[in-house]
Amino acid sequence: MLTRIWGNIWFRQLAVAAGYAVSYLLLREISFSHWVLFAGLRLCTLMLMPYRYWPALLLGELLPLSYISFSCLEQYGWMWSGVMLVPPIGLAMPIVRFCREQRRLFPSRSITSINVLLLCSLLVSVVWTVADTTALLVATVKPQYDFRTAAGWYFLGSYIGILTIVPLALAVREELANRPLRQILTGISESRLVLETVSLLLPALALLVWLASGVAGDASQAARMAMFLPVAWLSLRHGWRGAAVGGTAASIAVILTMPVVRDHETVQAQVFIAFTITTMLMLGARIAVLHQREERERMDSRLALAMAQRNVYLGELQLRQTSYALEQMSGAIQASYTQLLGRLRCLLPGTDERTYYRQAAVAQHQIYRLADSLYPLSWRDRGLPAALREGSIPRALDEGGIVYWCDIQGDVEQLSTSVHMALYRLASEAIALACAKRNVSKVRMRLRGGRSGGRRWAVLCVDSDVDYERLARVRWDDIQSALGGSGMGLGALKDRAGIFEGKVHVRAHGTGNRISLMLFDPEIA
Repeated sequence: MLTRIWGNIWFRQLAVAAGYAVSYLLLREISFSHWVLFAGLRLCTLMLMPYRYWPALLLGELLPLSYISFSCLEQYGWMWSGVMLVPPIGLAMPIVRFCREQRRLFPSRSITSINVLLLCSLLVSVVWTVADTTALLVATVKPQYDFRTAAGWYFLGSYIGILTIVPLALAVREELANRPLRQILTGISESRLVLETVSLLLPALALLVWLASGVAGDASQAARMAMFLPVAWLSLRHGWRGAAVGGTAASIAVILTMPVVRDHETVQAQVFIAFTITTMLMLGARIAVLHQREERERMDSRLALAMAQRNVYLGELQLRQTSYALEQMSGAIQASYTQLLGRLRCLLPGTDERTYYRQAAVAQHQIYRLADSLYPLSWRDRGLPAALREGSIPRALDEGGIVYWCDIQGDVEQLSTSVHMALYRLASEAIALACAKRNVSKVRMRLRGGRSGGRRWAVLCVDSDVDYERLARVRWDDIQSALGGSGMGLGALKDRAGIFEGKVHVRAHGTGNRISLMLFDPEIA
């Protein structure tokens, strides 16, 4: 039933008019000449409401103005009452429509043009100042102050009333456009803007309000002027949204220190705060653009890393397929060779037959080592720890005469497959780099896995040392061909580690060297 009632267009128009009229009357009760909060309400509704509801807004303002006009007819005269019957919101409609349609106040659903917002605010403030000053000129009761002072108060009141309400409302609009309300409410406790507003901005303004209210003279005015500092700090931290939140709080804080209406020092502080909010909004808009650009570059970098990691993974899959194919080829060659020698056995001497069998076994072993270096069998069957302890790397070092130790600790098994692949290749590259100068006889590898900040990481450390008695017995040619590294040196090591946001460090210690690197799992845990 409620859905059917709200579906009636006339009911919606009346609801908007009534809601605006009530809000207007409430804000009018706490407004005065140099702090006109309902000016912010006017502009905010014109900027956010669809055009089809503008007649309802016009009616919603005309109703309370009519009551005020007729109730004060005898006091201020019929000309003043006639001017008051002209709704100021109607005067601002052409300006707001021009800014929305021609100047692109909202370039997209989640973006606000701060420069256009400030331009629109200044223009409507001037228009409303002219309307209020005209009403004052035609009133039968003349004020005690001159018209230029009154015009200044009216302009300041409208402008700072707009700055108090509109930027904050537009910041909330952008958040609602980017995320649903439930998600915003869930993450509000983790928002840095909310946290810094509650823990720093509000306490600082409360202290300044206390100082300005508890002392008199220059100290009180200095406390009011100092209220711009939290606004500036928040805008530098969070862009124009920070300036909007800080500006609203600072505007209210200045009014809380006002001893009487139209206090000269309070008006001066309001002028300064209005200038500060305007400046910080413009500066904050630029900062927000820089933050968006930085975030966009960070996203592009993440996409590039993800694509590189995906390409590495696909490359490893191709190496695995090649390794499988070589194993099958090795078996086929061995079977064919054995069948051929079986048929020719009667024609060959015994020594030649044994030589041919030995050559076939050597060829099969070489193919097996090649397949194992491309994608180790132990890695396929039992994972990365087994490959580093018993795979082609330790076997090649042992056959070449180099002592090898491997120490693995932590939850390395929890890392993703792509990181396992990268760690194995980096271990091969690091050992190949350590052995490049042929001054190594001992290699110690340490692998640690862990998790911090919601991401898993791995640290690989390769220590190389030399024992000159053993060094003379090392068979370097067998080692270099069996390790499977690219042989392209430290640059290749850093490039491969950089794909997983890692860094490589090389330093000398004692008679050897240490190559250490750290990788991050691309998967958020």
